[in-house]
Amino acid sequence: MPKVKPHRTSPSLDMTPMVDLAFLLVTFFMLTTKFAPEESVVVDTPSSISELKLPENNVITLTVDKDKRVFFGVDAKQTKIQALQRVGAKYGVNFTAAQAKEFGDLPNFALPINQLGSYLNMSKEDRKQVNAKQPGVPLDSLNNQLIDWVLESRRANQAIFKKPTYIAIKGDGDADVPTVQQVIKILQERDINRFNLITDMENKPVAAAR
Repeated sequence: MPKVKPHRTSPSLDMTPMVDLAFLLVTFFMLTTKFAPEESVVVDTPSSISELKLPENNVITLTVDKDKRVFFGVDAKQTKIQALQRVGAKYGVNFTAAQAKEFGDLPNFALPINQLGSYLNMSKEDRKQVNAKQPGVPLDSLNNQLIDWVLESRRANQAIFKKPTYIAIKGDGDADVPTVQQVIKILQERDINRFNLITDMENKPVAAAR
């Protein structure tokens, strides 16, 4: 008597758990991703073959654009606010709590300390209109506010996070070389001889250690 062959069924795979996992991952990245704030100036950094990456935290960035202006920026909001209070006290300029909060959200700036208050009182849209007119942080021998921002930010960052601060110089490919050299000289005069030069390689920012 012939045997009865069982009916063969094609195997099935339940994709529901995989789809759920994919949605969970997408949701996670959407909630945790931090978008880079819009900077006051955009520079086209020169290319480099260096593969050394710039640290993600505790970084002071000195940006030199093609118009010889120097922009100052710090990544940590708490550090920026405390540095603002320290530098303001040195130059006799007071800032309100609202102004300090706005300053904490700035990616960078290029104004003398006595012009910061009126700038912080502006709306974000109005600031965009005047960003191109910012004269740059003063760095001449008679009024060197740039080094004050660097030193006070380093002290504030150390006091808050108990970690060293990295300094990065971000120069435009067409930046004025003497201006970049002046920034380096100002740092070296205060025994700051270790810093990073931000370059670009395959659209990814890297840092060439000096």
